[in-house]
Formats: sequence, structure tokens, C-alpha cells
Amino acid sequence: MTLKPAIELARASGVRYPNESAEYRRAREALLAEEIELRRHIERVAAQRRQLPPGGEVTKPYAFEGEGGRTDFAGLFGGKQSLVVYNFMYGPQRAEPCPMCTSLLSAWDGEVPDITQRVALAVVARSPIDRLVAFKRQRGWHHLPLFTDLTGAFSHDYHAITPSGDEVPAFNVFTRRDGTIRHFWGGEMTGATSDPGQDPRGAPDLMPLWTIFDSTPEGRGADWYPRLRYT
Repeated sequence: MTLKPAIELARASGVRYPNESAEYRRAREALLAEEIELRRHIERVAAQRRQLPPGGEVTKPYAFEGEGGRTDFAGLFGGKQSLVVYNFMYGPQRAEPCPMCTSLLSAWDGEVPDITQRVALAVVARSPIDRLVAFKRQRGWHHLPLFTDLTGAFSHDYHAITPSGDEVPAFNVFTRRDGTIRHFWGGEMTGATSDPGQDPRGAPDLMPLWTIFDSTPEGRGADWYPRLRYT
């Protein structure tokens, strides 16, 4: 399919705002063309991701405990063929969970009923399930399916724990086809892949918070992060 030039689409948008200047409209039109190109690039990357060859088979007997009791890895799929797993930085060594993870999951909580129409979702941490559920209630989360990684093996294997033993967030997708469970894709943007002056965030960014800030004059900044509470 041959796409129209982005600048041509930008000029055809027809959007105007009260009292805007000609200078503003020229700059906004150029920006809109870049935004259209960004949208197209996101779509190309998503299509390339979907074309990945089969990933590694999941063969270890990982063990988890959720609010409904213990389960194996296959049990996290429920009746779905794809499973999204987010590793939440709330290990037993932490007095409180990671504020950044908490902000992300707070945004996701209301989306869970929609997400689970198509895929399974599991939020995994290494604290005991009672501790996870207590925090869930404290934050007012209603839908997030929380699970304890009982042995830590899953967290180690899928890069939620660094070789030095530090916790990091991890986002992985798995598939179940013809009874075989495989790793499909995982976020691999780490400190080694970050650009100067930027966090090693993924793309597209999973956090709606940053998407909103990126559309403001203040931007996301380099000296502010979410907190668990504000006074």
C-alpha cells in the first residue's frame, strides 16, 4: 500500500484553534507531519514484533500463588492463548513497593477488564501474596491479578532480577499454541540501551503518565518521579 506523504495529510487536517498565528500553524503543521510519521513507525514496529519467529519454550516448573491459591505457569493463561506478565518491584526486602511500578499499575487497573477480553494478564512480585493483596486494597486497585513468584526462578529467568540481585521491572509476553508455551517478546531496553539524559524507558512507553507529560511544555523532565503519596 502506498501511503500519502505525511505532510500532505497534515495539511489536509483542517484543524485550527482560536487566535492562532500563521507562525504557530506552520510549526504545528510540521509537527503534525512528524506525529503522523511516528504513528506509522509504531505500526511498523508492532507488525515486525508480530512476525518474530517462535521464542524459547517455557519448560521450568515455575510456581506462583494468587488470590485464588497456588498455580503453575500454565494456570496464568486461564483460557487465553497469550499471556502478558509484568514484574512488579515489590520484593520482601522492600519496605514499600516501587513508586514508578505503582503509578503504572494504578493506570492499568481500570483497563484490566478490557485487556483480559483478548489476553491474560498477570502482575508478578516476590512478596508474599497476603502482602501484595494488602497493598492492592490500600491503593484501591480492583482488577489487577496479583501473583507471588514463590521461588523467584521466574523473576531471575525473565530479567526481573539482575545478575547482581537487584530488582528491576520486567514486561514479557508468552504464547500457548498446541499445548506448547513459549516466550514471545520481552522488553529489552536497559541502561545499556538508553540515550544520554534519558531513562532506559521502552518504546512505546507503557506509562500513560509520560504520554500526558510529553504533550505539555514542561515535558516529563529529568528530576521528577511518581511517589507513593503526596503531602
